[in-house]
Amino acid sequence: MECISVFDMLKIGVGPSSSHTLGPWRAAERWIKELKETNKFNDVEKISVDLYGSLSLTGKGHATDYAIMLGLSGANPETVPVDNINTIVAKIKNTNMIHFNQEKELSFNPKKQIVFNKKFLPFHANALQFTAVIKGEKEQATYYSIGGGFVVQEERKIAEAKKIIFQCTFPYPVETGKDLLKFCNQLNKSISEVVIENEKSIRSIETIDFELQRIWNTMLECMYIGCHTEGNLPGGLNVRRRAFDTYQTLKSDLPYNSPQEWLETIRKTEVKFRQILKWVSCFALSVNEVNASLGRVVTAPTNGSAGVIPSVLMYYMVIENHKADFSHVKQFLLVAGEIGSIFKKGATISAAMGGCQAEIGVSSAMAAAALCELMGGTPEQVVVAAEIAMEHHLGLTCDPIGGLVQIPCIERNAMGAIKAINAAELALDTDPKNVKVPLDKVVATMWETAKDMNKKYKETSKGGLAVGVNLTDC
Repeated sequence: MECISVFDMLKIGVGPSSSHTLGPWRAAERWIKELKETNKFNDVEKISVDLYGSLSLTGKGHATDYAIMLGLSGANPETVPVDNINTIVAKIKNTNMIHFNQEKELSFNPKKQIVFNKKFLPFHANALQFTAVIKGEKEQATYYSIGGGFVVQEERKIAEAKKIIFQCTFPYPVETGKDLLKFCNQLNKSISEVVIENEKSIRSIETIDFELQRIWNTMLECMYIGCHTEGNLPGGLNVRRRAFDTYQTLKSDLPYNSPQEWLETIRKTEVKFRQILKWVSCFALSVNEVNASLGRVVTAPTNGSAGVIPSVLMYYMVIENHKADFSHVKQFLLVAGEIGSIFKKGATISAAMGGCQAEIGVSSAMAAAALCELMGGTPEQVVVAAEIAMEHHLGLTCDPIGGLVQIPCIERNAMGAIKAINAAELALDTDPKNVKVPLDKVVATMWETAKDMNKKYKETSKGGLAVGVNLTDC
């Protein structure tokens, strides 16, 4: 059984894509680590990278080439100042040199040494191959970015693309919704309480709290930046940031000097009924506008769907419960992470494998479940909330215009957040005994739908809006 931590599902990284940006970045880091472990790093004379499948077809729009250069340069996606990214990349392009892992200078022409191949490799739609010339001989390593920043190597071909097998050490290993409810009933605990027991088996409670607080701070800062940044997004589509404009129509005159103070001013703002949807949409848009501009976000479970979970959590804090504190944030994130892991184990969280149902659909299910528990739902109702949210995202395609995570991706986060809130409310009014479609059936159906979906609707920009809209009109 696959053992996935909450911190595997919620990662801090740089936008715009967890599979196309964070994954290749982490793959470069892993390759360097393996070169060092085999004592080959110091003998590297030349390097190059080949991209395949979706990484090639939409790689430039997703800044995959940037991610590779940053990873090869030794920059950490969790800590690199985002304002320095363009400077680092520009230096490599202008000099045709790269400071390999910040240790040795190598000649590197990105136009020639990052190759965009259109063909797909059989294991997964997102593949990249690193080549190093060592003592005159070529050595290669192939990696697959399987969604959410997860990376596996070619040696794992024997495993199915949707399920990489690990030895699970959790005391309460969960693979399905049925497993999760079994442990909740057996232990007489909520879902978040079961999850925390698993997390405590591999790290201290102090570490858990510290990391969850860091994740929440990153989410909050991301929303803050998005609501306070005006202008157009990079990439050539000239998409105007809308979170700023929406926020201007909603904000109060109360002063603030930090994201935390900003949150408190919003909680003190009188919100009219018709403004609730605007606030939620504003929070979701803000995150994904930051993501689209190579800002720092939390994959939840992916970068393309990073706005759903923070916006629904903000909805709870500013609309439902003004007294909510870190304990509620912790509870929310624990539930969300666990539900996301069930989809990853039973289906996919990669749009290149399953379309946007694997990103927005999963994030909406995660947020719906987490909100349902915070609002008093039983474990059974929490699972129902996740089922309802995903049920109404089945078949959602991924067809980004220009290969950019902008249209329709940013708006979809707002829609996914609204659906999550609705799903939670429906679940709270539902007797689970009357539910006809269990969560596990929806997970299985999502995977079957993913396998049946035409490849051109799986993050290739070869179908749908991506070819139906004239870029010159954008």
